[in-house]
Amino acid sequence: MAKAPLAGAVKSRLVPPLSADDAAELNRCFLRDLSATIGRAIAIFASTHGGRAAGLIAYTPAGAESAFDGVTPPAFRLIAQRGENLTARLIGVCEDLFAAGHASVTLMNSDSPTLPARILVSTLTAMHRPGDRVAIGGAADGGYCLIGLKRTHRRIFANITWSTALVYRETLDRAAELGLEAAELERWYDVDDAAALRQLEAELFGHGARVRQGDPAPATRAYLEFLRAQRPAGESESIFE
Repeated sequence: MAKAPLAGAVKSRLVPPLSADDAAELNRCFLRDLSATIGRAIAIFASTHGGRAAGLIAYTPAGAESAFDGVTPPAFRLIAQRGENLTARLIGVCEDLFAAGHASVTLMNSDSPTLPARILVSTLTAMHRPGDRVAIGGAADGGYCLIGLKRTHRRIFANITWSTALVYRETLDRAAELGLEAAELERWYDVDDAAALRQLEAELFGHGARVRQGDPAPATRAYLEFLRAQRPAGESESIFE
């Protein structure tokens, strides 16, 4: 699930410390790295389970397809999101992909560039098992980084207090109401504000008391390295302090 990576349209909570142009370019890097991670997860899943999966970008706004040129691999397909709010857009993507014949759908954000491929493999594995269920990978802020479904359970997305620390728990409550097994996966974090950006910098450049080890995110690291190099001599090494 992605917004078109255009200056002024993405990562507004990162402006400042970034400029609108830098925030858009960083978003493009996130998409490049996540697309590569999805590709690795699909290959691992195929080799370990013999299963098939495809990577797609469900984008908004409609008509912004060209913004993704050169950002995602040629094998990735673009589909437009539809609906007036997040709940409707999530349901709409599920309905469209199930109608196209997919046996399961995993929806994920575009804000976690170091998300480990192992979490995606765990999701695909959960979706591959017989029986209906949801798989959910929580986020450090109380939301979730991804959710996998085998049917369009509209109730899973209904009356969720989006953009709050309640999202993960409310989603599990919805699954319980529906009598669905919930496969809870490893948690990760979203990069949607300056504090999370500092956490990402610490992870990629190996500083700080507790550094999480995710996937390498080479495009994101290279762009952050470029931004770090622009800082005047004598200032803090971090670009976000």
